[in-house]
This record gives sequence, C-alpha cells and structure tokens, in this order.
Amino acid sequence: MNRLSQNVARTFAGGVERVTSAALGPYQTAVIRIGFAATWLLFLLREFPHRQELYGPAGPWSWNLARQLIDGNHAFTALMWSDSRLWFELCYLFAVLASAALLVGWRTRTASVLFMVGVLSLQNRSVFMGDGGDNVLHLMSFYLVFTRCGQVWSLDARRAARSEAARARGERVPADRVGPVLWALSGAVLVTATVAGRFGGSWLVPALLWAAWAGLGLWWVAGRWTRSREPRMLLDVLANVLHNAGLVVIMAEACLIYATAGWYKIQGSRWQDGTAVYYPLHLDYFSPWPALADLMSASGVLMTIVTYGTVMVQVAFPFTLFNRRVKNVLLVLMMTEHAVIAVVLGLPFFSLAMITADAVFLPTAFLLLLGGWAARARGRLARRGGTGRVPPPRAPEESTAGHVGFRA
Repeated sequence: MNRLSQNVARTFAGGVERVTSAALGPYQTAVIRIGFAATWLLFLLREFPHRQELYGPAGPWSWNLARQLIDGNHAFTALMWSDSRLWFELCYLFAVLASAALLVGWRTRTASVLFMVGVLSLQNRSVFMGDGGDNVLHLMSFYLVFTRCGQVWSLDARRAARSEAARARGERVPADRVGPVLWALSGAVLVTATVAGRFGGSWLVPALLWAAWAGLGLWWVAGRWTRSREPRMLLDVLANVLHNAGLVVIMAEACLIYATAGWYKIQGSRWQDGTAVYYPLHLDYFSPWPALADLMSASGVLMTIVTYGTVMVQVAFPFTLFNRRVKNVLLVLMMTEHAVIAVVLGLPFFSLAMITADAVFLPTAFLLLLGGWAARARGRLARRGGTGRVPPPRAPEESTAGHVGFRA
C-alpha cells in the first residue's frame, strides 16, 4: 500500500512539474495561431469592398437593431461605441492590423488580445453574417489569449533568439521601447472606455482585458526592475499553467464540435437514409461549380459513402485520440473532407477554420518537417533576393523573451 501511494504521489508530482515547467505543444499552438489569424485576415481582405454591408452602417442589420440585441445579450463589440462611419472604418482597419500582427507573431501576447477584440467587435455587430466557421473563430480567438502561441515561428521568437545570441557574445542588448508604449496606449484606451461606460453590461471581456494588461505590466516589472528571480519564475509558472489549460480547452472544443455534429446528424432522417450530402450540392448558394456538383451527385453510391462516412468520422474522432495511428488517419480524412467542402460548396473560410482546429492534433514530428520545408523555401527566396542566409529560429525551450507584451 505504501509503495502504491508512493507511485501515485510520484506520478502526480511528475504531472504537476510537466504542466508548470513548460508550455506544451509549442508547434501546435503556433499552427493554430497562424491558421486562425490567416483565416480572419483573408476574410476581411476579401470582404473589404463589402465591409459596409456586412458590418457597417450600410448593412441590413442596422446599428439600432444591433443596439437592441446587444442590450439584451450584453455581448462585447467596440462598434457599438459610435455609429459614425469613421469609427467603423477605424475598427475594421484595427481588426486587419491585429490579424496581421498575430499572423507573423509580432508582440504575440498583445496581438492575441487585440485579435480577440477585433473578432468580437465585428462578429457581435452583425451576428447573422457567417457560415459556421465564424463560430469556431469566435471561440478560438478567446482561447488563444491564454496560450503562449509565439514560442516558435514568430517574430518574437526570432527577436528572442537574437537577443540571447547577443548576450552570449557579451554584447549589450538595447532596451525595448515599443512594448512599454503599446502597454501605455492600451491602458489609456481601457481607462477611457471604462470611465465612459462603453463596456455596458458586458463584464467578461473587460475583465479579461484588464487582467491581460495588468499581467503584462507585472511581467515587465518582474523582468526589469526586480533583482530576485522568484517573481519572474512565479509568473512563468502561472503563464505555463494558463497556456496548458488553454491548449486542453482548444482540443476539447474541437472534439466537442465533431461529437455534437456527428450525433445530431445521426438523428436526421436524411443522414440516416444516406442522401443528406446530395441536397447541398444542388443549392445555388452552395454551388460555385455546378458541373462538378452534378458529377459528384450522379453516383448514388458515392453520395451514400460520403454521407455515412462523414457521420462515422465525426462521431469516432474523439475516441481515437487514445490511438495515435488511427487518430492521424482520421485527421487526414477530416482535413481532406474540409478541403473538398471549400472547393465544391464554396466555403473556403469555414473549411480553413476547421482545418486549423484539426491542426492542434497534428504530430510534432510532422510539424517540424513542415517547418523545415518552409525554412528551406524561405532560405532559397532570401538567397535569390541577395539578403543572405536566414538563421534558423531557436527551440522554444531556450526562449527567454521578457518584455511587455512579447513573451509568447
């Protein structure tokens, strides 16, 4: 009995150490950061000519209708702070810039918060604009705030590697000036919005914004103004715990999406008789390539296989996480399915959002291989441009970035 209790205690202690000592899944979180930021950025750029009709004053869902809805559900959106066209244009531009910053991993901590603000502001302004992928993006933008998603494949990681290399050579690393400026500007905006009562009945998002702002300030103070390492180590442990918890929530959310979708499909008569996939292929709204849709729907056997296969894959996926090989096979099937949906049904952003959510389960070895291909391609482009060889980024375990808003 004593030996059993010792083994349990040892296992528990090892688990606690693993959760608190490092931010797990650095490459997986980097992929979902890049994927969701790219999805939202590409959507905003594609819809730029139609932005007024989608989210602005010229849309069918007017500002007054949005005001009435938000007064009831207390959703957060900065677009309700003013009904002027100039304010809308500034918010739309803000969302584009925040997405681009998160995509390249520039000041990732701050960029993830700004990205969430941009997503919530536009989507909560016009809740009926979306294709399903917006719901996934809506949730994931919130979860990304808790992750250290800039450990690898980011400008933050590159800057940290260069600073560490300079310290190793005995060179003086110049103090960061951009971070404190961003922190001060963010604080001024938060104070102004709070005093002016712009947050209204919403409390969750403002509380998260204030907590993130205070946390970044504490991180900077602990790294710059305290000689003791204990405060910085404590903050590092807290950041690791939040990251790992956020990563688990993201994985659970992806499983929940597929599980609920699969079980609801089972209850539908069209899914039961194997004809559900046939009907969307013949809707004008979902038929960018009518000839291709007709070709696919001409085979009843193919429609039945796709219909039943979709249900089985979605229902089975959460249970395959305990078997790596089966899980990887289903990942390929699901990503292929979403790629087909993007082309055949004309839903590229929905498919891209779902593929990004699936990517959190990709093996690290595959992501490292993918990163190696991208690094070699970037190196070839750099040599063609005459800029020389680009140094490889440092491993995430060695990262020691420590400025306001930049720690992944």
